[in-house]
Amino acid sequence: MRNSHSVASLSVISYYAVLVPLAACLSHEDVKSHKGAQHSSNHKLSPKMVSEINLHGVLLWASMGFLMPLGVITVRMSHREEGGRRKALVYLHVVLQILSVLLATAGAIMSIKSFENSFYNNHQRIGLGLYGAIWVQAVVGFLRPRRGNKRRSTWYVVHWILGTVISLVGIINIYTGISAYHKKMSRSTRLLAILFTAQVSFMAFFYLFQDKWDYMQKQGVILGNIEVPITPAVCNQQNDHNQKVLVPEPCGKRNSLKNLFD
Repeated sequence: MRNSHSVASLSVISYYAVLVPLAACLSHEDVKSHKGAQHSSNHKLSPKMVSEINLHGVLLWASMGFLMPLGVITVRMSHREEGGRRKALVYLHVVLQILSVLLATAGAIMSIKSFENSFYNNHQRIGLGLYGAIWVQAVVGFLRPRRGNKRRSTWYVVHWILGTVISLVGIINIYTGISAYHKKMSRSTRLLAILFTAQVSFMAFFYLFQDKWDYMQKQGVILGNIEVPITPAVCNQQNDHNQKVLVPEPCGKRNSLKNLFD
């Protein structure tokens, strides 16, 4: 499970490395195409269509861009808690993901009902695949085998990989949606791209940093001018003037998904 933890962190870092150039590219494209849009003769959209496009964007941002990543963060946070607080975070994860699926479904129904679905751009193609994938993930989540079942490990791998892919591709598709919005509405979307990049960057930083804070605190303490590394707790017991020292084995780093699904 420690390897899966490392792969998850590597996935977030790799995505973040792609995200910043993508946002910069969208901003550059926005400036370049905005100048051309001033001279174009595109037909004007009705106020109803404009409001539906805006609502579609808000629904999919709330689903794929906020609630779903927040649900992933709550699972990661749950391993730092015990008892009732840990269960509360797990249930919060479930609630956030259910809300995410419902909002994405509403956005999908709106796009099918109100928009042209010729799938001529990447945003529509990626969105179609995501709409199906999130429901597959929801069904997989509710079909979780009980602990001790031989299929539990297979279920965990499928649920983890599918959830990670959906989260990352969903965020990327929001950027393609911002680009499509600019082309459709002939409006500047630079601010939207910058704000969304800032939000996702903060969530990615929090996801990666929350375990590292405790790790950094345990690296050492300052004693005078000498840094003394922290070692596992030592229990001293004294019996008949003979001191016995018991050194427990250091505990390995826990993985949130391991605690949740093992």
